Amino acid sequence: MTEYRPWRGVLVATALPLHDDLSVDHDAYAEHCAWLIANGCDGVVPNGSLGEYQVLTPEERARVVETAVAAVGGERVMPGVAAYGSAEARRWAEQAGEAGCGAVMLLPPNAYRADERSVVAHYAEVARSGLPVVAYNNPIDTKVDLVPELLARLHGEGHVRAVKEFSGDVRRAYRIAELAPDLDLLIGADDVLLELALAGAKGWVAGYPNALPASCVELYRAAVAGDLNTATPLYRALHPLLRWDSQVEFVQAIKLSMDLAGRRGGPCRPPRVPLSPAQEATVRAATEKALAAGLA
Repeated sequence: MTEYRPWRGVLVATALPLHDDLSVDHDAYAEHCAWLIANGCDGVVPNGSLGEYQVLTPEERARVVETAVAAVGGERVMPGVAAYGSAEARRWAEQAGEAGCGAVMLLPPNAYRADERSVVAHYAEVARSGLPVVAYNNPIDTKVDLVPELLARLHGEGHVRAVKEFSGDVRRAYRIAELAPDLDLLIGADDVLLELALAGAKGWVAGYPNALPASCVELYRAAVAGDLNTATPLYRALHPLLRWDSQVEFVQAIKLSMDLAGRRGGPCRPPRVPLSPAQEATVRAATEKALAAGLA
């Protein structure tokens, strides 16, 4: 029997709709999750950075997971469980399990620049929750780099099953495959999608499908199938937007594109501030061009 791996395919790191008073709009979020699945996405990732988890209360964070599960089913929900402390991250993983989720995504310790022993202990603790753990490598923001050798150790010791790779270094895909052939590589940055898909990625933890799911899903499916005649022109057309996923203002950019595409993007919670006029103009122009090209 083929093992079911719920982290495979297009899993959208969901943006979180907020009311004008910046409280969470759970009804809009449930509708958004269902809309993404209806438009070809395989699952959702609540409480990632795009979901602004760092500025949610514990009660809000738990309810966001429960809302996603109620909307699309637990097998399609892989919450982020990042926290400063390992015990807290494990509690979030346990909450995800109680809600019915099939896997969780975990950053390394990021309150300080952790060494390898600390990283291994962190993942080991959260793995004790019993849910499969997908590592999230984001050395740009966390200052902790899950290099291929460390990922191979984490996988070999049974702590992680896959990795969302956000370093931007596509060469790592081949090293990871050599050192840990059964560790699933997930595309972690939208603007290296084609390169990592051709290198053997099994999934995409994605940002821009929040605004343009159908065309992004078509791009991913063509890329992993090696259909460059379909994938290359789509990638070129979408890349002016996809590259915003690797910018500091990625949440604001994606939410603006959602607004322009007729979705519910809206504001962000502080300390995020609106895009500058120049940034807004750039995102707006790229989104309107994509919409005019029929990529919605």
